[in-house]
Amino acid sequence: MEKKSEINGHTVPSSSSTDRIIEKSAQRSCGEKVLEFLKRNLLVIMTVSGVLVGVGLGMVVRSMKLTKAQMIYFAFPGEMLLRMLKMIILPLVVCSLISGAASLDTRSLGKLGGIAVAYFLGTTLIASGIGVTLAFIIKPGVGAGALNTNSLGLESVTPNKETADSFLDLYATDYKMVASGNDSNGTILYQKVPIATETDGMNILGLVLFAMVFGVALKKLGAEGEELIRFFNAFNEATMVLVSWIMWYIPFGIIFLVGSKIVEMEDVVLLVTSLGKYIIASILGHIIHGGIVLPLIYFAFTRKNPFSFLSGLITPFTTAFATCSSSATLPSMIKCVEENNGVDKRISRFILPIGATVNMDGAAIFQCIAAVFIAQLNNIELNGGQIFTILVTATASSVGAAGIPAGGIITIAIILEAIGLPTNDLSLMLAVDWIVDRTTTVVNVEGDALGAGILHHINQLEMKKKQEKEQQELDEVHVEAVANVQAEGETSPLVTHQSKDSGATAEAVESVL
Repeated sequence: MEKKSEINGHTVPSSSSTDRIIEKSAQRSCGEKVLEFLKRNLLVIMTVSGVLVGVGLGMVVRSMKLTKAQMIYFAFPGEMLLRMLKMIILPLVVCSLISGAASLDTRSLGKLGGIAVAYFLGTTLIASGIGVTLAFIIKPGVGAGALNTNSLGLESVTPNKETADSFLDLYATDYKMVASGNDSNGTILYQKVPIATETDGMNILGLVLFAMVFGVALKKLGAEGEELIRFFNAFNEATMVLVSWIMWYIPFGIIFLVGSKIVEMEDVVLLVTSLGKYIIASILGHIIHGGIVLPLIYFAFTRKNPFSFLSGLITPFTTAFATCSSSATLPSMIKCVEENNGVDKRISRFILPIGATVNMDGAAIFQCIAAVFIAQLNNIELNGGQIFTILVTATASSVGAAGIPAGGIITIAIILEAIGLPTNDLSLMLAVDWIVDRTTTVVNVEGDALGAGILHHINQLEMKKKQEKEQQELDEVHVEAVANVQAEGETSPLVTHQSKDSGATAEAVESVL
């Protein structure tokens, strides 16, 4: 029986009853915490669940043997997601870069831009080194000499693509891909007649360059450019509202995006057994670079836990895994970096669009592995000069590579031609690119996000130093002003005269009294 005590005539529960009340409140608070956690991470949970549901749905639908028309209908919600993300890329990149470049002074813009370029080139070069090293350790092409495109039911890729044309294609305004070229040699005449094909896509690199220069020009206008800067700022905020709406469609679209890829797969067992070592080498390289190298670089600059930073980016990582597109992941990446990790808008909206265009660490890894794989497949020994060429070419060709699914495959031809390897086996890379390209894109966007975090930290330190310097100057001015007042009080003839007059007046008053 529960004991009760009385204080001032009021019944008070015993200690056991009080403990029960505290326990109930603790349970209630624990439930509220779980509910709050679910509410805060609802989009992340739904997105990850969408990937898992998509895999299961794809396995079920795969056994139904859908027709081509039915496949198009099944993949339509996923295609809608890609189209919505691509729709928002153009206004997002242009407006965010213009407002970002206009909000930073020219000196800060140049300094941050220089650090960003050094970071992107450095991490991409490290990624290329990891790719080459793993390829020589794992040897994915050794013992696969019998592998050919016909056994996998693949078509060979035209081998006559020109290296110079490939480089020019990366920066062409209309983004026209040169698919083949015919060479004719004679004693006097050398003629090249390219047969071009067009690939849909926008010239992101050109847009980035134009937006940055235009933002700096608006800044130079001063007061006259303020109205246009405010317009682009408002346009940018409206675009981010659209992004927040689209992000709630991502979990639903991802289900059908992943499911349709599972249904489209040909003979998965044959591909994995034939190219398993290549797949393992590529994914292992991505794990090493994304899980060890990039976090260490972030920690070295900021002295902060990189994984707590990355934990706020699960939604963009899942989007990158599902869409295989750095550009399509850009809207959700900007939103999560700003809201979850507190990165300054001027930094995130300046650096992330550039990173989505020029920073391709994941692509550099698998491109280097693919080049060494094809050399081993054809029993070709690579010398030191060729290995160095692979490293440099992979780093250079990743700049301006299309941030679209299978965009890295296009640039592998540049590496192969630079070291004199045949391009016939490129179709082997395409056969498994739907697997490798997913981890590739995740590493690409991770490098962009950590780069934004590093630049934010450096910018915060610079602002702190600037504020301390200004405060120190103000303190010095204040001390000088006080010293001058004291000096004037001691030596000024006017003050001395006034003090004498006041003394005389006091004596006169005293005598009268």
